[in-house]
Amino acid sequence: MSQIHRINDVYKEITFANDEIKRYGRHLIMPEVTLEGQKKLKAAKILCIGTGGLGSPLLAYLTAAGIGNIGLVDFDTVDYSNLHRQIIHKTKNVGKPKIHSAIETMKEINPYVQVQPYETSFRSDNAMEIAKDYDIIIDGTDNFPTRYLVNDVCVLLGKPNVYGSIFRFDGQATVFWGEKGPCYRCLYPEPPEPGMVPSCAEGGVLGVLPGIIGVMQAIEAVKLVIGVGDTLIGRLVLFDALKMKFRELKVRKDPNCPICSANPTIKELIDYDQFCGVGPVGVKEESFGVPEITVEELKAAFDAKKDFDIVDVREPQEFEISQIEGSKLIPMGQLASRIHELDSAREIYILCKSGIRSAKSWKLLHDSGFRRIKNIAEGIDAWSERIDPTLPRY
Repeated sequence: MSQIHRINDVYKEITFANDEIKRYGRHLIMPEVTLEGQKKLKAAKILCIGTGGLGSPLLAYLTAAGIGNIGLVDFDTVDYSNLHRQIIHKTKNVGKPKIHSAIETMKEINPYVQVQPYETSFRSDNAMEIAKDYDIIIDGTDNFPTRYLVNDVCVLLGKPNVYGSIFRFDGQATVFWGEKGPCYRCLYPEPPEPGMVPSCAEGGVLGVLPGIIGVMQAIEAVKLVIGVGDTLIGRLVLFDALKMKFRELKVRKDPNCPICSANPTIKELIDYDQFCGVGPVGVKEESFGVPEITVEELKAAFDAKKDFDIVDVREPQEFEISQIEGSKLIPMGQLASRIHELDSAREIYILCKSGIRSAKSWKLLHDSGFRRIKNIAEGIDAWSERIDPTLPRY
């Protein structure tokens, strides 16, 4: 079992109030934990990147378990769309910074835990300074630039990276630790093309799924701190909620890994947005440089009774939730086979939820000879927010 040396050096000095002994009693009587293990938990310093779907359950359970020092990194605010899965946030906190909402709940769970907030995005220019004093980094993020950044920070600092990801009914979890096994780059050497992997905001996620994966991350962190059991180093657990099945894949260290191999080519943090081909995390997604029309300009075109078509490339279940009157639904996956339904001589505006899928669809149409086409920037979400608030947002 891998040991975290700093914890082993300091835990013996930890003491507990009588209330804490009572609180952790069911831990203390376990032969795998005992008073010694609980002291290690209180001595531990764990940094959680993200307080969303994965962060919510793992923060709740790490707090309840008595992790003594927890760092939180998040820059987002609580939205109604978060509440079906991000259980650490409450309806009353909609509109508030997630980091404040999370700390409020954590303090209600366990007032003995010390929480250090970092109300910022995790970036190349601040990541090393934020992470350097923590024993374990837990990746609760949902975008590729930050996942590669978290990995590289952990490798360069020699820290374990407790990883999880979720999408629709599927989740996965493992522990990356470059000193003792593979890192994230060993499993995913290159990021996918921008837009190829839909986010949870685009593809959805079952609300209870993060509970499974987040709790698995919390379990792995606790095991690493106490020094018991077999961790997921070198093993990737895949969970299919539809079939209620777990699978396990072996992950081997890549001898040519650019950062964790014996001869690394990456020796410092890089520009991860550029590496992944996307815009900065925390900023509205780029539309890949295609011609755009804003929702305000679209409204003006409607008011002027201009002649144009709107092609909505979302999925039918999204179209059912909200739609712009007169738009034609052709899901992005069907666009190539249904392109004959469109008139290339007409002005065509392409719509999706946020402007990402529609930008990709613009390229498909452009490559097929369409020239009078524009992407509707920021999609129907912006239309609902800034033009027609009667349309529900999701």
